Amino acid sequence: MKRIRVFLAVLLCKCLRFRARLIGRGSSIPGKITLKIFPNILGDIEMPDLVIAVTGSNGKTSTVEMINKVLLDGGLTVACNSEGSNQTEGVATCVLANSSLSGKVKTDVLLLESDEQYAQYTFRYFQPDYFFITNLYRDQLTRNGHPEWIANVISRSLSDKMTLVLNRDDPLVSSLGHGREKVIYFGADHLDSDTTINDSVYNDGYYCPVCKHPMKYDYYHYNHIGSYHCDNCGFKKEKTDYTLTEANFDEGYIVINDRYRISLAFKGIYHCYNTLAAFTAGQIAKVSAESAIKTLNNYNMTSGRVQKLVFGGRVGTLLASKHENSISYDRSIDVARADKEKPDVMIIVDAISRKYFTSETSWLWDIDFEKLNNENVHNVVLAGRYCYDLAARFEYTGIPAEKIHVFESIPAGADWLKQDKDRPFYVITCFADSGKVLSLSEIKGVKL
Repeated sequence: MKRIRVFLAVLLCKCLRFRARLIGRGSSIPGKITLKIFPNILGDIEMPDLVIAVTGSNGKTSTVEMINKVLLDGGLTVACNSEGSNQTEGVATCVLANSSLSGKVKTDVLLLESDEQYAQYTFRYFQPDYFFITNLYRDQLTRNGHPEWIANVISRSLSDKMTLVLNRDDPLVSSLGHGREKVIYFGADHLDSDTTINDSVYNDGYYCPVCKHPMKYDYYHYNHIGSYHCDNCGFKKEKTDYTLTEANFDEGYIVINDRYRISLAFKGIYHCYNTLAAFTAGQIAKVSAESAIKTLNNYNMTSGRVQKLVFGGRVGTLLASKHENSISYDRSIDVARADKEKPDVMIIVDAISRKYFTSETSWLWDIDFEKLNNENVHNVVLAGRYCYDLAARFEYTGIPAEKIHVFESIPAGADWLKQDKDRPFYVITCFADSGKVLSLSEIKGVKL
């Protein structure tokens, strides 16, 4: 009976997948329909010897993309939900579409991106061998609430069979490994770019996640990510197995474990952590360090996170940030304000979410727009449907009013940027609004 059930479920999903692809869809619907008919089917599938899953607030898609490339270049075959459907239905589509009719995943590795909330459901019937958790931030508060709540939700998906691979620099993530034996940690040593104070709008690392007493920091990499310790219970950042021992953003490279140097195509702290996680995954999968370094050297993301723009002959950069996620925007702002060619910076909020409608914009007040009050930033352009929500927020940044230009439409803002061809510009917006900007560019689809 089980063999027949598996045969029918895999065949159904493959047929639905083929049909859905013909109309340009198919990453989650085949799995959704199959699970309606065969709700427990994921427990009947024979998984490969290595199953890796990645979750967290930011960087899941980028990290999975880089891990996938490291494994493929290392000679392994990989089944991956690389289209970004990371809830249970999307995972089911990936697993079943890559299985034989007898119910065995046909690749060396199953690599999965998992939504934080849905991991508890996805991994009810099977568990990854290695579960990466990248970070936990305030993210889509109308859906996810506070990151401590998300940490509690993720904890329901953990089992003793898994080896957790955790970002040691995030105290909330690190606490998920507290008291567990099977844990691998990655993180960064003290970097030249670190600060001794948290200069972000808020501090979610103020209280110890173990005992809830106030926590102290030795230094911050950014926001609540850094080196911390609790004098009450002793919880602290300890040694890491895979360590970012140097990050040189001027020359554009990082060093892992004092030994492995990797050049960066994109000079951002996020990219450093994603690269470190991808290198770690390669080592877990027994890909040689030399092969992983070759893959990761100057790696260009295909997800469209960073792209080239041209408006009226003027060259700029699109930085796609995760909407309703202030730390994602903060990191894009860091990149723009570090440019010594004194760029203009355009902020666009034309949509709030791709998945549900809400005009709730309180999360704009969590973004550290004050960082744009910087000698490197020439002008600030605010554009899109919510430009006046942005304008109200910018009244409190200290940026002189004459440097701020507000436009209700994105094309009007782009036209304003065409005036000055002597300096670069940056556009910071969400993935949902990225296409609206790219459609105006005279050169399209060029990754940096």
